[in-house]
Amino acid sequence: MIVIHHNPDCGTSRNVLKVIRDAGEEPVVIEYLQEGWTRPQLLALFAAADLTPRQALREKRSPAEELGLLEEGVSNETILDAMLEHPVLVNRPIVCTPKGVKMCRPSEAVLDLLETWPEGPYAKEDGSLMINAEGRRVDG
Repeated sequence: MIVIHHNPDCGTSRNVLKVIRDAGEEPVVIEYLQEGWTRPQLLALFAAADLTPRQALREKRSPAEELGLLEEGVSNETILDAMLEHPVLVNRPIVCTPKGVKMCRPSEAVLDLLETWPEGPYAKEDGSLMINAEGRRVDG
């Protein structure tokens, strides 16, 4: 089973979801902006992905700056509390598979979590190659 914590307004998140589906999987899609987060859920995701709340903090196009979360010395606990109140503060997408849990930025990071990949050549929304014609990964 594959789970993606997804934001449909995000190009990276859309790319990752498409790669998963084109690899022959139908993931459980959690639109976290609508569903929100629970503290145990975020703590478990961050632990599995080896992330701290600060590392998972979405800094751009979020209220992080106005909430003072980008200031030096802001604790991970404070950031986590803010993420619970403002789900958009969690960077995305976060993907869970039997191979692990990862924040898949850039989109190519999802390939590490999949048993099979889409056939190459394979491009992202913007046209840049992710998998070449020989079936090898192309990074950024």
